[in-house]
Amino acid sequence: MHMRLKPGTAWRDAYDRCCAVAPEAFHDDRVLNHWGGVWHRDGRPVPGFSPLDGTAIAGPPRLDRAGAGRAVAGAVEEHRRWRHLPLDERKAMVSAAVDSMAAHRDLLALLLVWEIGKPWKTACADVDRCLDGVRWYLTEVDRMVAGRMPLPGPVSNIASWNYPMSVLMHAMLVQALAGNAVIAKTPTDGGLSCLTLACALAVREGLPFTLVSGGGSELSPVLVAGRSLGCVSFVGGRSAGAKVAGSVADLGRRHVLEQEGLNCWGVWGYGDWELLTRQIRASFDYGKQRCTAYPRFVVQRSLFHEFLQSYLTAVGSLRFGHPLAVQDPDDPLPQLDFGPLINASKAKELADQVDEAIARGGVPVHRASLDTGHFLPGQDISAYFAPTALLNPPPSSPLHHAEPFGPVDTIVLVDTEAELLAAMNASNGALVATLSCDEEETFQRLSSEVRSFKVGHNRPRSRGDRDELFGGLGASWRGAFVGGDLLVRAVTTGPDAERLPGNFPHYTLLP
Repeated sequence: MHMRLKPGTAWRDAYDRCCAVAPEAFHDDRVLNHWGGVWHRDGRPVPGFSPLDGTAIAGPPRLDRAGAGRAVAGAVEEHRRWRHLPLDERKAMVSAAVDSMAAHRDLLALLLVWEIGKPWKTACADVDRCLDGVRWYLTEVDRMVAGRMPLPGPVSNIASWNYPMSVLMHAMLVQALAGNAVIAKTPTDGGLSCLTLACALAVREGLPFTLVSGGGSELSPVLVAGRSLGCVSFVGGRSAGAKVAGSVADLGRRHVLEQEGLNCWGVWGYGDWELLTRQIRASFDYGKQRCTAYPRFVVQRSLFHEFLQSYLTAVGSLRFGHPLAVQDPDDPLPQLDFGPLINASKAKELADQVDEAIARGGVPVHRASLDTGHFLPGQDISAYFAPTALLNPPPSSPLHHAEPFGPVDTIVLVDTEAELLAAMNASNGALVATLSCDEEETFQRLSSEVRSFKVGHNRPRSRGDRDELFGGLGASWRGAFVGGDLLVRAVTTGPDAERLPGNFPHYTLLP
């Protein structure tokens, strides 16, 4: 039987529901920007296409620098009023916004499926983590802000496309809860309609949210270097992050810059292969398009034969494809490990990197075919990439030292603990790392030398929720650390001599 799109899940169905729920933000022909407390039909809408199958979807209404300047000025005015609002009133508004988003949870998740290619279960988890996390802050914020004040200006957020709700919207809601007006730039590659709907629901409850679209280089002088801003929060790659870091350092601006690092999983003196098989499969969630994905395995050479058997068992069981394709209209949505990459350009870039690495000596130990994917008949599959693993990528390859942001693993073999540590520290700092080793003493000795903010023993580490802290070491992070109390401290001011935990130009202070 041929696959078909699950009834009621088409892009047009989702967009029509957006127009019905928030007609002030969604017009029949375009999505609007929000600034100065008003929805504006400004900016130049550009075409958008879903990575699922190339379907035309709503594209971002891109502002120029002058338009963004007006939006920031509006946020500054909102900040002057909002920062003096009593905490109980802020809590009531944020709580109402969370409840409204929860009422439209399935629509927000469906938008994530279409806009950034998340399978249904993963998309729902992104929305739920956002809402559950903010609910926790609502119960804890009184003690967090005791003796602290909002920033002198609004918080400007520039985030990557992969977690519009659980990272970006979550941060925006907590920043507002702490007393700040909030500006966010829609990620260029996806998440526009999901973020617009969430913002529409939030501003109805009175939250001081500004949401604009535009090119990063065009808007950076305003959204990063604008002198009226209180803080810049950035999530993205190192090249763009370095430019942001240069701007905020010159201004002495409060900043939170989460950048990529090559997160490594080391295997040394280890024997629980059944557990590792399950963990390797789970590591492919959302096609490894996560800041805390593990794309590099550093393996003790004498264990490679057992590791390889475990690895091939795991990747052989992966399911990928179109997240909304079903055989029968009454079937539930498929349980997939991942869908497409964010766009066809990324898939081609990754394919070129893999081909080049193999041509220069990398050994392909696993290379699945798109023929094994779960697709609609004749659909566009140009944004999909099948799981791939390379042994010993050449040093000249980007796969040797950078995060691929796709379902491509590299494996490096080592003979000594010194080689293990050197390989795990290849990218000068990471957000997470893991060591699979049987002996606790071995883990304690090695983990202290791994340049990662979090190191797991026989288990993966993640960004974390609620009271779990998050940051990075080396070049993977600049500015204040976040998570738990630190997220509120990063967007409030305390004593004059306060040194925030973080990775700053002149000091690194671990929490």
